[in-house]
Amino acid sequence: MEAARETLTLNMGPQHPSTHGVLRVILEVAGETVVGCTPVIGYLHTGIEKEMEYRTYHQNINLVDRIEYLAAFHEELAYVLAVEKLLGIDVPKRAQYIRVILCELNRIASHLVWLGTSALELNVSSVYMYCFRDREEILDLFEMVSGQRMMPGYFRIGGLQWDLPDGFVERTRAFLDDFPRRIEEYETLLNDNLIWRQRYEGVAVLPKEDALSYGCTGPVLRGSGIPYDVRKAFPYSSYEDFAFDVPVGKNGDAYDRYLVRMAEMKESRRIVLQALDRLPDGPVLTNDRKVALPPRHELVRSMEAVIHHFKLVSEGIHPPKGEVYVAVESPRGEKGYYIVSDGSNRPVRVRVRAPSFYNLQALPRMVIGSLLSDVIVAIASLDIVLGDVDR
Repeated sequence: MEAARETLTLNMGPQHPSTHGVLRVILEVAGETVVGCTPVIGYLHTGIEKEMEYRTYHQNINLVDRIEYLAAFHEELAYVLAVEKLLGIDVPKRAQYIRVILCELNRIASHLVWLGTSALELNVSSVYMYCFRDREEILDLFEMVSGQRMMPGYFRIGGLQWDLPDGFVERTRAFLDDFPRRIEEYETLLNDNLIWRQRYEGVAVLPKEDALSYGCTGPVLRGSGIPYDVRKAFPYSSYEDFAFDVPVGKNGDAYDRYLVRMAEMKESRRIVLQALDRLPDGPVLTNDRKVALPPRHELVRSMEAVIHHFKLVSEGIHPPKGEVYVAVESPRGEKGYYIVSDGSNRPVRVRVRAPSFYNLQALPRMVIGSLLSDVIVAIASLDIVLGDVDR
């Protein structure tokens, strides 16, 4: 008669250095094999969704930056698109293109954080330093535009806070012209690195059927071979004007997710260059008086303009009653905003569809039956942001 095998319960986190943010994973192991896995969340809960019910639509722009904080421009875009849909207003073409430029630069910056930290967790420290060196240049561009390196608060309902500063286009082109050399540098260090390949290939496999069942999106879903991208499926902010491919994997393992993200950075560069080449002239904020402040020159000669300005600043906008859902493609997948309006200057309900939350659900499916050391690779390959999980 075979003796029952004893198992051991381990706590990975909430302070374990391999976890991104404040995550706790309860593991049950038999020897070195994982036989049970339970992610425990809530350590970073901020209550942002509830807080948004007590602030005006405009004030909420600064709140949403804190959710998926490595992709703040995508967060802002999803939110303002939802409010613009409630209001039924159009955004000037120049503002749409600038939104695309900043979001794709943000995608590159986010993937660089993922690549650098993932390499560091496998003790490849040189890639970490190179990735953060390149990310700094993108954050410098964000600072040029908004005054902030993170949490920019730059997008506005109906457009942008202001136009691009002088020198931004030239500096962005200079970065993008040199970026292929830097991507090649990363791939030279990793693609043929025996340790990297052995730790990633065939590890944390997620079949496409399970990826769909768990509601995974972004590189996690595309790494499993499903070419779903919100920018292609439901184009927004003029993405239909740009030519780009949707990279997919074949095996659904950690190495495929790595390859997908590397290819996505190249596609983001391609989109930004197209947007810069075709950047239209014109305003960057709608002229719809429901949301746009009156021109400054009118304030000195028109009492109606002064009153309108005062009401918009102090009271905010009043979308009509209704509910909307709008999604964008963030670096981690489908980022959606469901907003309910009762006609007041504050939303009645805001629900965020956070890709990190759904992707994290797949972790047990990826690690049960694997070695304990592979859990670190699995978590890294998901690229979760805990602010996006807990909200």
